[in-house]
Amino acid sequence: MKKCHRWQRILILSLLSFSVFAPIVLVSQRLKTLTSFGGKEFAEDLPSVNYMRDVLRLNSIEQEAAEGLKGPKLVVFNDKDISSVVRRSSYEDRDSDQFRNAQDDSKLLEANETNGNGKDEHQIQQTIIQMNSREKGQFNQEKGRDDQRLQSPFNVVDEKVKQMRDQLITAKAYLSFEPPGSNSRLMKELRARIRELERVVGEVSRDSDLPMSASQKMRSMELSLAKASRVFPDCSAMATKLRAMAYNAEEQVQVMRNQESHLLQLAGRTTPKGFHCLSMRLTAEYFLLRPEERQFPNQQNVNDPDLYHYAVLSDNVLAASVVVNSTISSAKEPEKIVFHVMADSLNLPAISMWFLLNPPGKATIHVQSIENFDWLSTKYNSTLNEQKSYDPRYSSALNHLRFYLPDIFPALNKIVLFDHDVVVQRDLTEIWSIDMKGKVNGAVETCLESEASFRSIRMFMYFSDPFLARRFNANVCTWAFGMNLFDLHEWRRKNLTMLYRNYLQLGLKRSLWKGGSLPIGWITFYNQTVALEKRWHTLGLGYNSDVPPGDIENAAVIHYDGVMKPWLETGIAKYKGYWSKHLLHDHPYLQQCNIHE
Repeated sequence: MKKCHRWQRILILSLLSFSVFAPIVLVSQRLKTLTSFGGKEFAEDLPSVNYMRDVLRLNSIEQEAAEGLKGPKLVVFNDKDISSVVRRSSYEDRDSDQFRNAQDDSKLLEANETNGNGKDEHQIQQTIIQMNSREKGQFNQEKGRDDQRLQSPFNVVDEKVKQMRDQLITAKAYLSFEPPGSNSRLMKELRARIRELERVVGEVSRDSDLPMSASQKMRSMELSLAKASRVFPDCSAMATKLRAMAYNAEEQVQVMRNQESHLLQLAGRTTPKGFHCLSMRLTAEYFLLRPEERQFPNQQNVNDPDLYHYAVLSDNVLAASVVVNSTISSAKEPEKIVFHVMADSLNLPAISMWFLLNPPGKATIHVQSIENFDWLSTKYNSTLNEQKSYDPRYSSALNHLRFYLPDIFPALNKIVLFDHDVVVQRDLTEIWSIDMKGKVNGAVETCLESEASFRSIRMFMYFSDPFLARRFNANVCTWAFGMNLFDLHEWRRKNLTMLYRNYLQLGLKRSLWKGGSLPIGWITFYNQTVALEKRWHTLGLGYNSDVPPGDIENAAVIHYDGVMKPWLETGIAKYKGYWSKHLLHDHPYLQQCNIHE
């Protein structure tokens, strides 16, 4: 009995051993076969698997983005959209390249299969070399196309930044279609994509400044926008929303422009800190002088009608000094020049002290205060003080003092009047021989619409008023203040100062023109102005950054009319040198007050 059980155990163990070792032997034999014959084929099948996986993944993305986008194209702009053309061509090139690469990959797989079937490896190497040379040629062609795009005059600079901003606008437009209280998954996705893209773009203006993740964020946004287009397929609603957004953007731009204009006007009325420092120092020094030390030399020339008399109205020390210095430095006969500087009582001490410290060479300087003209308040009933304007430059008595020149200089027959924001670049002796043809004012005209200095009388005068419409031609040619030659003898004979006062009093009773002395000057000297050649006076350096350089170089006088004066930080930088070269930069007062170029 025991012997029987023992043989049964031996049989069972034998069967178990066979069942364990038999599969091992069979598998080892099969592995040898695979290693010798199919190993290369199995390894070479892996790239084809990866390739098919990539193709399937790309095809799935293209199909997902394409669904629901079929339909008529909405043309928003009628002009040529160069950027869309460039983007479309780049996408077509990329798709064709992918197709060619797929064909090349399939050829490589076929070559591998033939190698697995016993083909010669030399043929496969030749195939790979041909493919590499083709890829190299394609790369050179692509590089050439890219170079042509970069050199093309229609090249869109920083296209990726522009495209990302367009995506943000479109995504926000889709968000506006969301019903109130809605919190759908698509809206959450759009908000997330907008936040991501805004963080990427930020204040970036060039493609080179974008982070590496920018392309991925763009692709994610494209997918989200494609989903939104399926949910909101109404093109007319999208066009209406984009039109409203464009209208709102235009309104915001206009508001910003108005704010910019207001700030520039405000900056034009300010006095730089250094100028205030200089004025205070000069004023303090002036009051330390004895009365006899405050007198200027050569005062016998002040009323000599045979000399060349120039006048400037100013409350700015350095501005007046530049006008005087540039005029005298450009003159061939400076000893024949008499310069009359008229200021208010506040700035008279500083201006007087400056010219006492820095006399104008052989020329004669004469500084006067408007408060010294006692006849002005008694004879004309203080009409100047009744001016109303938000801008003190227009309402100040100093600005309107130009209409009283025959009374200020009763002994003179002619005078050239400068604004204090001009620079003289040529000798002005020739201007005194101009034939005035019996008229009072010689000035450069500003009635050519093709020029930036164009001023229409309709822009400043309200011709809806019967008085203006009856007495003046609305199409009359206008002219500019800044450099004017006045025949004081004809002015007195025609009593134009009284005419000015009548117009001024009438303008105080009802609105006839915009603020300033220019409109009332046009009607005071109506039909009393002779046109000067353009070379005498070039305008626009205080507001126009595109004044032709030739006009500036050939001009006898350049004028910084406008609010961007050369002594302010808001001045046009490329024009400041014409003005600053006439400053005495090494003067100790300018250095102490930190006044530089």
